Amino acid sequence: MNDRIRHVRLYSVVLPLDHPVSDAKVLTGRQRPMTEIVLLFAEITTRDDQHGIGFSYSKRAGGPAQYAHAKEVAGNLIGEDPSDIGRVYEKVLWAGASVGRSGVATQAIAALDIALWDLKAKRANLPLAKLLGAYRDSVRTYNTFGGFLHVPIEEVKERASKSLDDGIGGIKLKVGQPDSRIDLDRVRAVRDHLGAGVPLMVDANQQWDRSTALRVGRALEEFDLVWIEEPLDAYDAEGHAHLAAVLDTPIATGEMLTSVAEHVRLIDARAADILQPDAPRIGGITPFLRLAALADHHGLQVAPHFAMEIHLHLAAAYPREPWVEHFEWLNPLFNERLETVDGRMLVPDRPGLGFTTSELCKAWTVDSCEFRPR
Repeated sequence: MNDRIRHVRLYSVVLPLDHPVSDAKVLTGRQRPMTEIVLLFAEITTRDDQHGIGFSYSKRAGGPAQYAHAKEVAGNLIGEDPSDIGRVYEKVLWAGASVGRSGVATQAIAALDIALWDLKAKRANLPLAKLLGAYRDSVRTYNTFGGFLHVPIEEVKERASKSLDDGIGGIKLKVGQPDSRIDLDRVRAVRDHLGAGVPLMVDANQQWDRSTALRVGRALEEFDLVWIEEPLDAYDAEGHAHLAAVLDTPIATGEMLTSVAEHVRLIDARAADILQPDAPRIGGITPFLRLAALADHHGLQVAPHFAMEIHLHLAAAYPREPWVEHFEWLNPLFNERLETVDGRMLVPDRPGLGFTTSELCKAWTVDSCEFRPR
């Protein structure tokens, strides 16, 4: 007989950040500095004592809502064949259909879906990338953490140099200051520091209007950027499409969207040269793979947002050469580390995602619940 799911455990974890973090949303007064990340973990165990782990996350708000919705639907996994991920996904999605198919609902389901994929790869004794069909054993990687707006420019340069010394291949800077001249000065300082050959990106975190994005985008052309990220509101497909058409620098966006359907609107509008989907935000690996197929069909690059522990595997299985964002924020939650060499992040050879949760993860757990056969 096929194996069956016998136990699901959910737990909410509050990860404190070492220092408050500010991007352009803080400088424009729309958000407060970020001090913590709230994660929803799901652990799935089968009758044959196979285990899978997955997680979703929220920044500033939404963590308790994700956990609450996951508690409502997770019991539907009990007794299901863990190999039937597509069917299980639809069952859980319809169990919460009244709250929709985006936002908190899909983010809650994502933790369960990712745990099922982790479990499936472990049962095959393969890294998830190999189970999906990897195109490469390493992925280009860039660092974001060193370029936040609260960091003085001299420290930004120091962090950039250290990232390159640590084997990371590119550097991303936050922009979107109320005075765009400050942005241009910071980008120029880092470009001069790094030299012409180092990949450099900028991220405005949706804080420009259309005229500002066009004006600053043209001024940024001289720095030979890999991309300009989120120059406009995440849902302004038409505005992003205009920028993509008139600027030489590629436009990247998509991280804030919470469904495949929302990304399809970007694709149809030709609003991005580089899509930046986030598997925990759009509902997990199952919808991410659907979106990846669409993106490849339209000739787009991808650079998944955050959660490198998950996205490294998905990027390795994408046909076109992608980028993965290097963030160390989640490191304390896991016992293992990802390796970067010569500008690339190496796919681990451990089965599944290749991670186990740490003692700190347990210490930062604020609530948990379990589901078993009745």
